[in-house]
Amino acid sequence: MVIRESFGDRLLKIIIYICLTLFSIYCLVPFISVISGSFSSESAILRDGYSILPNEFTLEAYKLIFQDATIYKAYGVTVFVTVVGTVLAMLVTCALAYPLSLKTVKYRNAVNFYVYFTLLFHGGLVSTYILISKYLDMQNSIWVLIIPALVSPFNMFLMRNFFKSIDESLAESAKMDGANDVYILFRIILPIALPAIATVGLFYALAFWNKWFEALLFISDVDLFPLQYLIIRIQSNAEFANQLAAQISLPNYVTPTYTTRLATTVVTIGPIVLLYPFLQKYFVKGLLVGAVKG
Repeated sequence: MVIRESFGDRLLKIIIYICLTLFSIYCLVPFISVISGSFSSESAILRDGYSILPNEFTLEAYKLIFQDATIYKAYGVTVFVTVVGTVLAMLVTCALAYPLSLKTVKYRNAVNFYVYFTLLFHGGLVSTYILISKYLDMQNSIWVLIIPALVSPFNMFLMRNFFKSIDESLAESAKMDGANDVYILFRIILPIALPAIATVGLFYALAFWNKWFEALLFISDVDLFPLQYLIIRIQSNAEFANQLAAQISLPNYVTPTYTTRLATTVVTIGPIVLLYPFLQKYFVKGLLVGAVKG
């Protein structure tokens, strides 16, 4: 039986599609303007502002960013930190979240409270610096960008809630067949929890990709600078060069600062933008299911 849509239903659907299309364009215009501005000259940006198409097309901002081979090393460091950090963080998070989702685990409420407590209170910058630099001795080590961030309380609770939403009879049936907890976690629970894993994994990947503050505190070796921190240094150096040129009366010397900021945005956000469409369906489903049961 074919149900025909009424004129009112079709009209409502058309209006919804038009609104969604306009909203999508509204969201895309700023991003397109950023890309366009990164290929524009500094003088055109200051004179005409931002536009959809580049004004006075130039690659000057990108030449400033990629003129030093250090940027390629920084890309490698950031990719390594993101991939290795996300994998290790997911292993630790799942290993902590799964037992805390089981009613049979003793003291799970106490451990849950301990993890939740860290959401409310933090040891502070000084204690963190002393712990990492003196006791753990991880200064000028790439692991300082990974190990301190292996567990996020928010991500752990998100994974725990998703594990709690899985039918307990699956694990009980596997135990009756002789499976241990490790086998149940990796062969039964984690395949079912793929949406939550993709969601939390994306959260971790974004956090590792955007790391720069730890490099400011603990890393002085240029070869270990992550991408975000190196980009900040490039921007700071460009602004300092312009200020110095103005003080010593060099009016013709202008280092692009506005276009450099736009170009660094494109350089740093590109890989994440390309990754997100592949994880979008898991991302949305993981957020919905993980937030249903707490």
